[in-house]
Amino acid sequence: MFELSEEKQKVLDAHGNVLVMGGPGSGKTTIALLKAQYMINKGILKPGQKILFLSFARATISRVEQHAKNVIEATDASALEITTYHGFIWTILRSHGYLLSPHRIRLLSPHDASARLSAFESDDERRAEKTRLFADEGLLHFDLFASTCVKLLSKSKKLSAVISNKYPIIFADEFQDTNKDEWELISHLGIRSSLIALADPDQRIYDFRGADPARIKHFIEEHRPHEFDFGMENNRSNGTDIVVFGNDLLTGKNKGKKYENVKIHLYPPRKGDAQLLSIKSHVLARLKEKGDDKEWSLAILVPSNRLMISVSDVLGKRNPCGAGRIMPAIAHEVAVDVAGPALMATFIAKLLELSSQSKCCMEDIVFSLCDHILGCKGDKAATQTDQDAVNALLGYIDAKNYEKAIRGKIRQQVIDDCKAITELCNGIQFSGEVAADWIKVRSILSECSSKYFKKAHEDAMFIKLLHKGSLLNHSLAQIWRTNGNYIGAADAVKNALAQEHFATSTKTWSGINVMTIHKAKGKEFDEVIIYEGPHTGRFIVNDDLDKARLVLRVAVTRAKKHAFILTSQYNPCPLF
Repeated sequence: MFELSEEKQKVLDAHGNVLVMGGPGSGKTTIALLKAQYMINKGILKPGQKILFLSFARATISRVEQHAKNVIEATDASALEITTYHGFIWTILRSHGYLLSPHRIRLLSPHDASARLSAFESDDERRAEKTRLFADEGLLHFDLFASTCVKLLSKSKKLSAVISNKYPIIFADEFQDTNKDEWELISHLGIRSSLIALADPDQRIYDFRGADPARIKHFIEEHRPHEFDFGMENNRSNGTDIVVFGNDLLTGKNKGKKYENVKIHLYPPRKGDAQLLSIKSHVLARLKEKGDDKEWSLAILVPSNRLMISVSDVLGKRNPCGAGRIMPAIAHEVAVDVAGPALMATFIAKLLELSSQSKCCMEDIVFSLCDHILGCKGDKAATQTDQDAVNALLGYIDAKNYEKAIRGKIRQQVIDDCKAITELCNGIQFSGEVAADWIKVRSILSECSSKYFKKAHEDAMFIKLLHKGSLLNHSLAQIWRTNGNYIGAADAVKNALAQEHFATSTKTWSGINVMTIHKAKGKEFDEVIIYEGPHTGRFIVNDDLDKARLVLRVAVTRAKKHAFILTSQYNPCPLF
């Protein structure tokens, strides 16, 4: 039950710009929705006007939309627009971008961007190339969304007035995480619209993308808001000491103090992946206690992608654990980074398209593999070794002398794999059953011997975890029904992936989920297990204790009921 404290009532009554601060689960989102309903009831909006609620993550937006159904009256729902910053900006740029560019503006998706930008090592070089791609080709990277929108609205005062007239009141959620460009956009909108910023100064974990500790100060100085601080109020995990632990962690008060709902376990040293059996035993114990509770949720949160994949691998296998006992496999889902799997979705779609016409050729396979090699690490630049391999493979294809061996054992393995894939794919008999045809193509990749195709197949296996199955299946099935083959499959998959960036997540976080701590921001679970490796995958990176405290506070406060922290007995985290 949400309690409307005296401070929260003041928020409802406040006029003009407002700043609401508070910790995780303190009720910032709920009071924002109540204030939206309050303003709608007061008749503040004119016909055609809406209240805009902006946040970063699609998962957060989905949660807010679900919450709004319990707060906003059904007859008023159309007066509130809930969307991501990117979704809001894309709507403006897609309709009015012609004022900035002679080209039709198209999205440069993260997986395509990582391939195109892989040769650029410094941030300045990558930024310059993103700018060039927009200027020369109309391809817009997410990193340029906010700055491009500010440029557009600054150039057209009439358009800026139209946007603010439509949205006279704007809620800016997760305000502490805004980077310089996003802050400039919000500040520009605040010239004409009232701004209501929702912020938790201690939940700022995106410094790497430009979040600034002084952002809240900037807002206060420029927009002079009414200020409210919910402090230690706690609605998400009410009745627990989870938030108390999170706040104590920031100051070091947690050391030597016992908590009812946050437990720290020291796991013993073991070799290799056997270390991860400590997590698995905890998960099995929780599953045994929860029984058939279909609504219960548990997240395993780790500091790195590599550790996330290792944890998933151990959970998904049967593991011997001594005395003839076997730990069973545990069904779970993984919140993977999409770059590698998204590139592989396009790769497999291309193979479907070509081989369904018996037109699969080695050149196309090499091109697609090179895109994956360059782009599978997302924002991280490909290594020099990988870039050299790509250059050699593309040079070999350009020379078209396939009877001659390519220099280097690994590169020759790739060429041999490409030749085998070409022959096998052209021999497939397709049925038009999309899932079955997809698996036929994917299984051919599993037979490859080169390390690059092994990595490609590993990413291909995660495609089912991207939650795009129904959308991809529908698109490809329609193509087959129309053509009797998969012509256009690659473009269909690219379009589906692009649409997904602006679609609200409808996922329900139940059961067992594995993800990085950064992926968990904006989500909530009944319980969390937070794990760090004994040597790699540590909470503290580059001796930055303050950053580690902020990140761990976010991780712990994802839990509504219980949080378990696992650290090495041999090399425990000094924060505990």
